[in-house]
Amino acid sequence: MSDPESRIRNISDTARWVAVYRARETQRKDAVFCDPFAQRLAGERGEQIAALMSFAEKNSWPFVARTWLIDQVISSQVKLGTEMIVNLAAGLDARPYRMNLPASLQWIEVDLPEILTYKEDVLRSQTPACHVERVRLDLSDVPARRELFSELGRQANRALIVSEGLIIYLDEKEVTSLARDLAVVPSFQHWVLDLTSPALLKMLEKKIGAPLDEAGAPLKFAPREGPDFFKRSGWKPLEIHSVMHAASKLDRLPFFLRLIAKISSPVFQAKRPWSGVCLLGRE
Repeated sequence: MSDPESRIRNISDTARWVAVYRARETQRKDAVFCDPFAQRLAGERGEQIAALMSFAEKNSWPFVARTWLIDQVISSQVKLGTEMIVNLAAGLDARPYRMNLPASLQWIEVDLPEILTYKEDVLRSQTPACHVERVRLDLSDVPARRELFSELGRQANRALIVSEGLIIYLDEKEVTSLARDLAVVPSFQHWVLDLTSPALLKMLEKKIGAPLDEAGAPLKFAPREGPDFFKRSGWKPLEIHSVMHAASKLDRLPFFLRLIAKISSPVFQAKRPWSGVCLLGRE
């Protein structure tokens, strides 16, 4: 798998890679979610990239558990009255097409033009469960980002921000800036994100870091404070879910990790490999 087509070229290619694991989960008889669009969205390039990432190929359970956990948070928040979902770095996420969502829900996808155009082409004949709007925007463009957030904030009273697979690619300064920009919008009531401990980041850098570095998408963010990092930016942790313990519950862990999950704490620990899905609320 050394030909150029098998390699990650840019940050958008990581969306094709991760879609492969959603497709494989969907094909299982005991699938914990169904994403009938994931295989088409991943495409041949997604499969080629996944084959190159041998460590992730043997450890795809975090992607499955993370997706399932965020699905649960979204469903719960919608039932509690969320009117808008703002999906940052939406990539090839097909949730508004595959989840049971009210038709009145506004779903806003924000990402780079290339990946959103590709997704639109693949899903052109499909009808989403709710209203979907796609915004082509580089989130590193701070003035444009703030303008968008302000505009969206006026369109709903209660919004949930989703940023699956995003902040690990940002540095601490960038995460802080994004968190503060979100916090100043009163209607942005909640934010669900995935988080990695410093120990796990170090492991991932060794196992899958090289191809990501070559593509200009290095793994960066893993705060020693864990979910409490966001308190300084106006957010407080409301729910913290260990990805490993969720994977154990879903029966997706390899045997040796099942044993570790039984004796380990689900609580964030900076010095141990840990990943989680966190629901944040406004301070």
